[in-house]
Amino acid sequence: MKEIEGGVTSPKGFKAAGVFAGIRKKKKDMAMIFSEVPCIAAGTFTTNIVKAAPVKWDMEMVKKSPFVQAVVVNSGVANTCTGATGMGYCRDMAVTAGLNLGIPTEAVLVASTGLIGKQIPIDKIKTGIENLVPILGSSKEDGIMAAEAILTTDTRKKELAVEIELSGKKVIIGGMCKGSGMIHPNMCTMLSFITTDAAISKELLQEALSTDVKETYNMISVDGDTSTNDTVLLLANGLAGNHEITEKNEDYEKFAEALNFVNTYFAKRIAEDGEGATSLFEVKVINALTKEQAMKLSKSIVSSNLTKAAIFGHDLNWGRILCAMGYSGAEFEPDDVDLYFESSGGKIKLIENGIELIYSKEAAEEILSKPEITVIADIKMGNQSSTAWGCDLTYDYVRINAAYGS
Repeated sequence: MKEIEGGVTSPKGFKAAGVFAGIRKKKKDMAMIFSEVPCIAAGTFTTNIVKAAPVKWDMEMVKKSPFVQAVVVNSGVANTCTGATGMGYCRDMAVTAGLNLGIPTEAVLVASTGLIGKQIPIDKIKTGIENLVPILGSSKEDGIMAAEAILTTDTRKKELAVEIELSGKKVIIGGMCKGSGMIHPNMCTMLSFITTDAAISKELLQEALSTDVKETYNMISVDGDTSTNDTVLLLANGLAGNHEITEKNEDYEKFAEALNFVNTYFAKRIAEDGEGATSLFEVKVINALTKEQAMKLSKSIVSSNLTKAAIFGHDLNWGRILCAMGYSGAEFEPDDVDLYFESSGGKIKLIENGIELIYSKEAAEEILSKPEITVIADIKMGNQSSTAWGCDLTYDYVRINAAYGS
């Protein structure tokens, strides 16, 4: 596997575009992904009981539609808590895209992100779709335009592409995502769109995505809020020409490994771009008895607002970390825990067997001042581990969200 330049347009047959449709002020706010041939589709979606209309539409289409060929995305308005009208607007988006692309309505997936409770400006969106279709392209720049058009409070675009070899054929997985606030996925406001030219059965494509989401997107937290719009879509058009993956063989393992690389990359980029964040906060729980235990502990630490605030202040308040472990729901022995802080500034052991060690506070503060900080908790119970990602909690997070609706 190797990383290559590009994003959603890197796999064969995929095109994309992004435009300004007038939903937001002066920023590109609509994107489209299109495959020249029909794709099989897999998806994972928010587990929030309050689900956006596009989530409901996509859940139905991914499950029942024989194929998918396009995705239409708008930013600025989430189309959530909008009743029958909002659902009707999802169909309107799909109908408009289908007519302009010459594909069935049911072959169009839709996604929205932004403010909850407002109806989307459907006339602007229809015009946006009509403007997107003629400029669809397969270049790297076309992918960038799409990646930029789906952002809300994000400070940067997020895209990636990797190349692997399956049954002697070059296969590419590419993608783009957005996410900065309301980030505490549980499925899997975050959106991720992944494309591949691999030939793989729908059942195995869905299994690969559903399995991987648990250890990637579901292991990040910016603010503890599970969005109403969380969506991960994976489209495969088979144009790479590899032997179709229909069983869990070596090719399936290679594909799953590459998919994990892409999803892990996106999960970390979302976490580090948390609203107002100044650092990526990584938590590794090692030597756990079970994977589930390690996941509970690491996610609890990375989600703790007190710990995140301490990271922002370069504060050595490791007691907050043990506290977060204690209410995680996972059983462990506090008196056996060793705790480390690590970054490009070095590595330091703060506690051993639950007791604070003598260490240089200046050295620890230097470690905590770096843009990527890792906490390692060794609970000495087995050989399982898990990693979670978040960010520090800053004054700017409050500023951004205090004014988001206005």
